[in-house]
Amino acid sequence: MLSYGLNETQQQMVELAARIGREKIVPVRAELDETGKFPWDILGILADAGLFGVYIPEEYGGLGFGNFENCLVVEELSKYCIGVSVSFAASGLGAYPILLFGSHEQKLKYLPDIAAGKKLAAFGITESGSGSDAGSIRTTATRKGDRYVLNGVKQWITNGGEALTYSVIAKTDKSKGARGASAFVVEKDTPGFTFGKKENKLGIRASATRELVFEDCEIPAENILGREGIGFIVAMKTFDQTRTGIAAQAVGLAQGALNETLKYAHERKTFGKAIISHQAVQHMLANMATQIEAARALTYEASRYCDSGAKDMAKYSSMAKLLSSDVCMQVTTDCVQIFGGYGYMREYPVEKMMRDAKILQIYEGTNQIQRNVIGQFLIKEVAGNKVG
Repeated sequence: MLSYGLNETQQQMVELAARIGREKIVPVRAELDETGKFPWDILGILADAGLFGVYIPEEYGGLGFGNFENCLVVEELSKYCIGVSVSFAASGLGAYPILLFGSHEQKLKYLPDIAAGKKLAAFGITESGSGSDAGSIRTTATRKGDRYVLNGVKQWITNGGEALTYSVIAKTDKSKGARGASAFVVEKDTPGFTFGKKENKLGIRASATRELVFEDCEIPAENILGREGIGFIVAMKTFDQTRTGIAAQAVGLAQGALNETLKYAHERKTFGKAIISHQAVQHMLANMATQIEAARALTYEASRYCDSGAKDMAKYSSMAKLLSSDVCMQVTTDCVQIFGGYGYMREYPVEKMMRDAKILQIYEGTNQIQRNVIGQFLIKEVAGNKVG
């Protein structure tokens, strides 16, 4: 791959994540996939390595880097298992609403433990009837004196039941649609807050996915992030930052699948020679390598752009998520094809990688939603005569 001008510290982060991937994730990834066991042991190793705090300011216990460095770590871990990497990355998804919209006191209360990996975080917006249509959520938060009372169910929440800190979007005023949503921090042991069963998924099986159930769940009014009515903004600004992380997962997973396939193509022989000698296979591999490098370049630039604080970062984080996840799905499918019958067997990792890849086109906004986001920016640019 291209060097992308990584400095010494950034390169050390990548090498550290790679070592953990090779030594700790690879030996257990098949078992984690088979059993669906949550990877607490590996997350503990990542915590000890300080990687949970990469993007969190030093003032709040982190390392003080940014979106780009976090994407480097997520990409590297994803080469080995995105069931593990999403469990790691989803804590960032839960932390970003606090980081972006929390008060100084809220940040001091929650971020140091998240940065240290002592507490996982999670983000709750999706519901059974409001996945892509985030503005139609039905979970409510009713103000009663110095408390809010939450009622409703969030669905398919990554790290659900395992995380201790949850950023949750709920309606404080149903009459205002998306403008009536607000964001709250809810702690796991709060009375009235429970969880559904752990979902049995196609891929990322080591990751925990559960419902969040709120039944007259009372939280202090001070747990609101920002003010009432900005919950939808909190969610969208969070996704602006975290969609590059999904792109990084996709790039890492695709690269990991290609690495496995290159090794296999050197070892597997047909008609008396290694299959990598056949032009048809070479062309498939060349296409994969080219597409991955293009996706990586866009992901890196988009994450750096997010760190710049640009107003139109959503356009480019959506582009990165869209391109990278589509590339990943195609690459992992082609890797299985090159493995042939062996690729369909669990003895080899590429069938797992293909199953894992699908979710990348779905979560944190389907790729159809990403196209909507990009399209809206293009419309605004045309209207403002900014095309070019």
